[in-house]
Amino acid sequence: MNIAEKYHLNNHEERFYCPQGNEVDVFLHASKNQLPVMIKGPTGCGKTRFVEHMASRLKRPLYTVACHDDLTAADLIGRFLIGKDGTFWQDGPLTRAVREGAICYLDEVIEARKDTTVVIHPLTDDRRILPLDGTGERLQAAPGFMLVMSYNPGYRNLMKGLKPSTRQRFVSLSFDYPDTAQEISIVCHETGISQEIAHGLVMAAQALRSLRDSDLEEAPSTRLLILCAQLINSGLSHAAACRAALTETLSDDPSTQEAIEDVIRAHFPMPPEHSV
Repeated sequence: MNIAEKYHLNNHEERFYCPQGNEVDVFLHASKNQLPVMIKGPTGCGKTRFVEHMASRLKRPLYTVACHDDLTAADLIGRFLIGKDGTFWQDGPLTRAVREGAICYLDEVIEARKDTTVVIHPLTDDRRILPLDGTGERLQAAPGFMLVMSYNPGYRNLMKGLKPSTRQRFVSLSFDYPDTAQEISIVCHETGISQEIAHGLVMAAQALRSLRDSDLEEAPSTRLLILCAQLINSGLSHAAACRAALTETLSDDPSTQEAIEDVIRAHFPMPPEHSV
């Protein structure tokens, strides 16, 4: 089973990304020095888009693995399979990236099983090797190979935190939601929506984010604002789009949903016929 999406550079297109600080320079220098990178930040703030942008900029193939509770080290490294001609070895996405000199991106790595972080240790120091017990190989990472991992600190707990011995092998970058002007620009660029509508959505999102530590389990992400703007731009009413992309997505509780809609109405004025 293929658990990874391989992203190839399109020479005519570089993935759009709006820098928030010096993260591009840090990533470029990490790549130059063959250092692994850890990206921390809330859901939907641009971590994956940033990695895609950097893969395009560096002209490297990118293997993206969405980590989950059932992801094992064998899923990353590879395993023996049975085919019509007998048993054969199939590389996992991490092994393919090591062989090709590609970027391997482990998204939300703390969701994976603990044994997955152990296998990356030899790749994240000056050895840059990947032992394959199944084949007896001791792979030396090809030039250009880079390991990138991400996680959401808001989901951290005692059971799923990364060990210091793993964290201290990485150069780390902290991401957050873009500032007001950047987020408006991103929503406009990604959807073609007017600045006025994008401004209203961003203002509503920022107000809702202040409720993240109390009434809302998860704050509205930039990704969610883009979804909402796409619905509006395609002709759906403001009210219906906000209801579908924001209210219903952020909570199942009727009282919390009502509070969300109150916040949206206060910061994202709508025509009378489109009131929430």
